[in-house]
Amino acid sequence: MGKRTNTAAWSDKYKRWQINVQRDGRRRSFYSSTPGRTGQREANAKADAWLDDGIEGGGARVSALYADFLDSQKESTSKSHWHGVESRYKNHVAPFLGTKRIDRVTEQDLQDIINKAYARHGLAAKTLLSLRGDLAAFFKFCRRRKVATLYPEGLTIPASAKRPGKNILQPDDLIKLFGSDQTLCRGKPAKEEFINAFRLEVLTGMRPGEIIGLRWEDVHGHTVHLKRSVNRYGEITQGKNRNAVRTVELPALAADALDAQRLLTGDGETVFCIGSQETYRQHWARYLAANGMQKITPYELRHTFVSLAKVLPEGQVKAVVGHSRNMDTFGVYGHALAGEAEETAHRLDDIFAHVLRTE
Repeated sequence: MGKRTNTAAWSDKYKRWQINVQRDGRRRSFYSSTPGRTGQREANAKADAWLDDGIEGGGARVSALYADFLDSQKESTSKSHWHGVESRYKNHVAPFLGTKRIDRVTEQDLQDIINKAYARHGLAAKTLLSLRGDLAAFFKFCRRRKVATLYPEGLTIPASAKRPGKNILQPDDLIKLFGSDQTLCRGKPAKEEFINAFRLEVLTGMRPGEIIGLRWEDVHGHTVHLKRSVNRYGEITQGKNRNAVRTVELPALAADALDAQRLLTGDGETVFCIGSQETYRQHWARYLAANGMQKITPYELRHTFVSLAKVLPEGQVKAVVGHSRNMDTFGVYGHALAGEAEETAHRLDDIFAHVLRTE
């Protein structure tokens, strides 16, 4: 902790209090235009904060610092990530904190942002969690810049925030998935060119971006090394998190899907030749409609896998789907099959066997 040995002095020329202090060989001046002893105390307090905490530029506005923070995000993260950070700032942070000095922001200010985002816009819990993460990351950035000392660790999400459920394919639709490769193209029946991608995703729990990014060089017999993903902006990344890079041993049906794909496309660079996530989504939607199946998103094929895999130890499932150790895999993705009871759980093997027979 630094120690101040002098006090602020009033300057008649500039009509302000000024104090000069030095720390680690560096000299700084702090000011206050407030008249009287109140202004002197303000200037002294600024000097004390710098000496004690190493804070510099605590009077900077949130808007200016957030601009620098967003620049750092753009340099170090994918567009799919920083675009969300930027959007949440413009919609929920800037209107309330943009003009405020960083050294005057309190944890309650940040909690108010989250509460207002929920009360005014009805944001779902997932989005509110992302907003909370943005604020925590922003203040970590500010602490590293030595312009703030706040650690917003107590921010909470309203308990009533919507946590939308996710759908999965039911057994009847799973049988259709492995029994039909027909779709509709301009209203006419056609063979679905990405059928093996759909099947591989539900059999392994891969993310859609990992399916699109999969290359034949990643496939070694019945083993697949997942090390890239293609996001919705077409950017190639290493995946959603550090656990996304993983090696997966394929079950027999998954190996069959890759073998069938190799017969269709040969050993080119990419396995499925899918141009983008939007293309993948459109093909999946048409396939569902053509086969009279429940409407779910491509990502929910992954949820389907986790739900079926509830018969396995959770640790094994985490390794396959690329979740971190502290992720509540079954709690988040382990949805119930319709009519699921003890009997349904015991019949999961029979469902897979039936699917295999329909191939």
